[in-house]
Amino acid sequence: MNYYIAIMVTVKKEGIVLEATGLEFENQAVLNPAIVQQGNTLHMFYRAVRKGNHSSIGYCKLDGPLNVVERGKTPVLFSEFDYEKHGIEDPRIVFLDGTYYLTYTAYDGKNALIAYATSKNLKRWEKKGTISPRIKYNDIRKIFINSKLKDRYFFFKSFYKEMRGEDVLLWEKDAFLFPKKFKGKYALIHRILPDIQVIYFKNFKDLNLKYWEEYLKKLPKHIVLEPRYWYESRNIGGGCPPIETDKGWLLIYHAVQDTKAGSVYRASVALLDKKNPREIIGRLENPLFGPEEDWEIQGDVNNVVFPEGTALFGDRLYIYYGAADKRIAAVSVNIDELLNELTKKGQQIESHFDISVTAGQIFDACLKQAHSLKQLKELLHKEDTLISMAVGWLVKEGKIEFLTKKDDIKIKTKE
Repeated sequence: MNYYIAIMVTVKKEGIVLEATGLEFENQAVLNPAIVQQGNTLHMFYRAVRKGNHSSIGYCKLDGPLNVVERGKTPVLFSEFDYEKHGIEDPRIVFLDGTYYLTYTAYDGKNALIAYATSKNLKRWEKKGTISPRIKYNDIRKIFINSKLKDRYFFFKSFYKEMRGEDVLLWEKDAFLFPKKFKGKYALIHRILPDIQVIYFKNFKDLNLKYWEEYLKKLPKHIVLEPRYWYESRNIGGGCPPIETDKGWLLIYHAVQDTKAGSVYRASVALLDKKNPREIIGRLENPLFGPEEDWEIQGDVNNVVFPEGTALFGDRLYIYYGAADKRIAAVSVNIDELLNELTKKGQQIESHFDISVTAGQIFDACLKQAHSLKQLKELLHKEDTLISMAVGWLVKEGKIEFLTKKDDIKIKTKE
């Protein structure tokens, strides 16, 4: 077992939990699991990939956090409709008002959309269709401009049009419900790149084109989290369904950093207000954990940890994730330790003035010589939070490149 230190939180790498088999529906990879906990029993619904990169949803049962005792030989959910003809991906499950809601990414080979299914017993699932806005990037440009969104939204608009074609629909992934209603309304976390947003609605049937068009006009008001720190330079996205605690909603998410060697996916955590999840109580300035083991670094997609499910045994929170898009693994943390880290004074947001001043100092220091975050802290005599936020600001301005070799990360600025 290895340990990964994130600030003052000790994360225990529990190792690989599930790997691909010779069964046709999962002979390439298993990854990105949803977890339902019933006492000491865990029900894991995971993305199963067959050769040719076609996904369905597999199932296994665990006794305790790590011991697999039962595993299905056929998928429990598979492609049936045109909107999901190339695969059903990345499930998340919550239990709300007597019903299990499974949200997933429906992929037709070109478009990625949010879809969902419901069940009363985790055995029989009824697909309810897609809920994503079926709006082309071509048509959304005017909405984005009028919404006064930051430039990064237009970068991803151009990226998907170039990669998928002029008529590609708004790319939607990483969606899941809160396991509790807010003033009688569902709350759904979703991700329009590069940020994480939340929508509220009374009924799923309300999520029609008109609803989405009005919502998108005011998109900045619905943002929950934006990329802020050095390891979030590309984008962030939802990970595990929120966990309700006495101190707030614990949201485990994934963060993507652009490097010369390619993208690096890490896991991080934020604590959201119980009544208004758009209010951030605390957030880790460094990742909770990232790819460091060989089986996290090498796979179908290298350098990826992608959290999607959790379980709580005593004070130990287990986080289940896809490792290098090839296998399923777990880490564990002390939940009280994690909450204490998120609520300490050092997590308070610094002023814009302090951030801009520090960003200027970092720019000058790293223009001729690359420095690590630790070296910058020693050089500038400033707190980790302020340095990380200043680095994030420089990333947004395109003034930084990261020099990465395993976990040794140095920063170099450019004019």
